[in-house]
Formats: sequence, C-alpha cells, structure tokens
Amino acid sequence: FFGELTLDGRFGVVLQRLDGPTLWQLSRTGAVTFEQAGATVAALAMLLHKTSAPPEVLSMREHMERELQHDDGKVPQHIATDILALIDRLPRGDGLCHCDLSPGNVIMTAEGPKLVDWTFAMRAPAALDLGFLHVILSELAPEIADNPERPRATNAAAQSEYARLAGMSLAELTAAMEPYLPIVRTFVVLGNVVPSLRERLIQRIEAGLRAEG
Repeated sequence: FFGELTLDGRFGVVLQRLDGPTLWQLSRTGAVTFEQAGATVAALAMLLHKTSAPPEVLSMREHMERELQHDDGKVPQHIATDILALIDRLPRGDGLCHCDLSPGNVIMTAEGPKLVDWTFAMRAPAALDLGFLHVILSELAPEIADNPERPRATNAAAQSEYARLAGMSLAELTAAMEPYLPIVRTFVVLGNVVPSLRERLIQRIEAGLRAEG
C-alpha cells in the first residue's frame, strides 16, 4: 500500500502491481497439482503467522463486534451472543491472520507467490486462519467449483503440510482449529458470501456452539 489519491474525482488507493496467474488458475488448468497448491498456501500461511500484526489491525473480537453491529438479521441474536462468549473463552492470540486464505488470493509472480486481498485481516490465533482455509475450500468453494474435489483436495494438502511445518500431527492441528469453526462460519454468514448456504451454515454454527459449550 503506497497511499491514497483522487483521480478524475474518484477516490482510490495505490497498491503494488503483481503480475502473474493466480494459484487457483494454475490448479484449475492442471499446471500445478492439488498437493503443490496446498503446499504453497501452507508455506505462505506459516510465514504469515510468524509475522507480527500491525497495532491498527482489529482483533478477532473487535472484528466480530463490528460485523454484528452492521448485521441486518442474517445471524440470530442467540448465536451472536454465544459467538462473542466463545471468543472470550478462547485464547486471544495477537498473530496476523489473513482470514481469506485460498488459491484465488495467491498470485504466482516471477518473484514467487504473493498473498493478496487483505480486507479481512485480523489479530487472532493461527487456528482461526486455518479454520477459514478449511471452510472456504471444503464448504464454500465446492458449491461453485466445476470440480468440487479440487478445493477439498487442496485444503487437505494445505492442512497436512501446515501441520508438518508446525511440527505437529494433523489430528492436533484439526483439534486446535475445531473451536474456531463456528466463529469462521459466523463471519461467512455475516459477509453473505454464499447466501444459498446460510441455513446450512447456521445449523453447523449451532452444532459447533453446543459442542464447545
């Protein structure tokens, strides 16, 4: 980010230009395998989670509170109350999380892969980011992908590689991620990402809250 400007009466921001196809495009054409795509996302995530979050980045709770304030009824009130209570029970975590990890947000430049679209970045434990990756690739993307198994396979490869890089078992990583899934799905519902999945996501949120309660 290089600054703000007004051009021909229109407000804009100046960003670094990145040239290259997205990792999603390469995996869709078969130029990279599911395993390679997952490994690339995992490596970026690991580097990201070792980076200190700038102080102006909102925390997970602050971000959720802000989203709930602008909710127009997409999330039932009892879920909103229980989600905030769940956040308060979980480790706070001040690491930097992208919260939209997916091959579509990775540009494969000549200098290597670059992660873009930081709109939803927040301060939170790495498990939240891995939860977003899981929900995006295993629950949302299969609904719109020409091959539903591609995002699922990419997610499986990414989670497995991240666990290896973190020096933990996949079962340990999955267990650490599990409590954050109701939070991730609530953010997805609030963002109206895939409206047709709202009811299904609400059911999963409620089931997750019961399990964590």
